[in-house]
Amino acid sequence: MTVIPMQRPPIRQSTTVRGSVEHTFDVFVDRLDQWWPLRTHSQGEERVVSVTIERRAGGRVYETWDDGQTYDWGTLLAWDPPSRFVLTWDIIQPGVTEVELTFRALAPSLTRVDLEHRGWDKLTDAEVEQLGKKRENYDIGWTKILRLFNEAASTRRA
Repeated sequence: MTVIPMQRPPIRQSTTVRGSVEHTFDVFVDRLDQWWPLRTHSQGEERVVSVTIERRAGGRVYETWDDGQTYDWGTLLAWDPPSRFVLTWDIIQPGVTEVELTFRALAPSLTRVDLEHRGWDKLTDAEVEQLGKKRENYDIGWTKILRLFNEAASTRRA
């Protein structure tokens, strides 16, 4: 009898932002702590005062608390502004997964942002068991994150 490993496909979501690709990328990277729901989607919740993405491959992604402590979210594996970046996702789960964001201009002021949260298949059975329903919560969570990001990054026309 052959045992087939459990499939744990990546989470794939996208949004279309009314803004240039450069603007859209910069809002995600440089203003993350202004639109990310820190009270519900961070380690420090109300204690978080900023989130930093160090703009380089190998750079850290981390939150800073009101007492100066920092807590890692991940490390940048790829850095290709303004079109893409990939980071490890170390926050609020056992094991490590990856998140890739790509930014593609559809028009001068219209950008498609694709998110892929992958690596679920690399988690051990024990890590998956520890996650429980969190895996499904990431589907819902990324939908919320992309909606908030779109609201923050979309430019208004007069």
